[in-house]
Amino acid sequence: MLYIPNNSHDPHFNLAVEEYVLKNLDLGEPCFLLWQNEPTVVVGRFQNTQEEINQEFIQQHQIHVVRRITGGGAVYHDLGNLNFTFIEKQRERVLDFRKFTEPVVQALAAMGVSAEYSGRNDLMIKGKKFSGNSQYHCRGKTMHHGTLLFDSNLDNVQAALCVKGDKFQSKGVKSVRSRVTNISEYLPKPVTLEEFKALLLTHLFRDQAVREYSLTERDLAHINRLRAEKYLTWSWNYGHSPTFNFKKRKRFLCGEIEVCLRIENGMIKECKIYGDFFSNENLADLEQKIVGLKYTEDVLCTIIKREEIGKYFGKISSEEILPLFFL
Repeated sequence: MLYIPNNSHDPHFNLAVEEYVLKNLDLGEPCFLLWQNEPTVVVGRFQNTQEEINQEFIQQHQIHVVRRITGGGAVYHDLGNLNFTFIEKQRERVLDFRKFTEPVVQALAAMGVSAEYSGRNDLMIKGKKFSGNSQYHCRGKTMHHGTLLFDSNLDNVQAALCVKGDKFQSKGVKSVRSRVTNISEYLPKPVTLEEFKALLLTHLFRDQAVREYSLTERDLAHINRLRAEKYLTWSWNYGHSPTFNFKKRKRFLCGEIEVCLRIENGMIKECKIYGDFFSNENLADLEQKIVGLKYTEDVLCTIIKREEIGKYFGKISSEEILPLFFL
C-alpha cells in the first residue's frame, strides 16, 4: 500500500484529489490518504443540499459546502477532524464497509481505544459515533473514505446540519451533540492530532516503513482542473432544484429515500430522487426512465418492477419503494 500525502485544507481540492486518484491514477497497488478540511459541510452524492444544511449558520460562519461522489448523509468537517481514504482495485461492485473500517478499529485498539463498527456505516465508541463512512466503485476500483472526529467542535456539527427527526429511533429527537464524540476523549494519554495521525499511519502500515507517492506537477494540474470545473461549481454542489408538486420520503434499512415529481396533465415531466443511501449506479438513468410516463400506478408499477431496484438503493424491493410515488 502506498501513502499519498496531502496537506491541503481546501475541501474542493481534497475531494478532487480523491476522484483523480480513483479514476486516473494507476500505481499498481492500493493507496491510502489522510486529509483535513477547513470548516465544511460535505453532502452525499444523492442529497438535496438545500435541505441538508443550516444556510444561515453556514453563511454566518463562512463554512464551505461541497458535494462528494459517494452516497450517504451530510457530514461536518473542521480541522479537529481527520479524514481517511482507501483506494484499491476491486472487480465486484460490492459495498463492504467492514473491510476498510476494521483496520481503523484495530489501529485504535492498539492505541487503547475500544471502537466498533455499527449500523450501516458508522464507527462507535461506547455507543457514540465518531466516524461515518462511504464508498464508490468506478472503473474496477473502489474508494472508501471516512471521517474521524478527533477533537472537532461538536456544537458546530449540530448547528451546521439540518437533522431530520426520522434519523432517531428513540422517542423524541436527541441532539446530534449527544450522539457523537471525539476520539481524543478516550485516549489513555493526551496526543495532538498530528501525533494521532502518525500513530494511525504506523499501525495501518503494520510498523513497516510508510512508502509514499508524491503527486506530480502533472497530477496537480489535473486535480486543479477538476477542482475548478466541478467541485467549485454551484451546479455540482447545489444543482438545480425545480419546483415539484409531489414529494414523499421514507426511511428504510438502506437509508432515507425521497421521491420528487413534477406532474403536468397526468404526465411525469420531472423526477428527482434524493437520499442518504449508498449506490454505485447512475441514479439519473432511473430518473430518466420515469420522466415521460403517464402518472398511474399501473404504469409506474411496471417500470419500477422491471428495474433492479436493489442495484440503485441497496437492500430494498420494488414493492417497498413503489408507495413513495403516490400519496
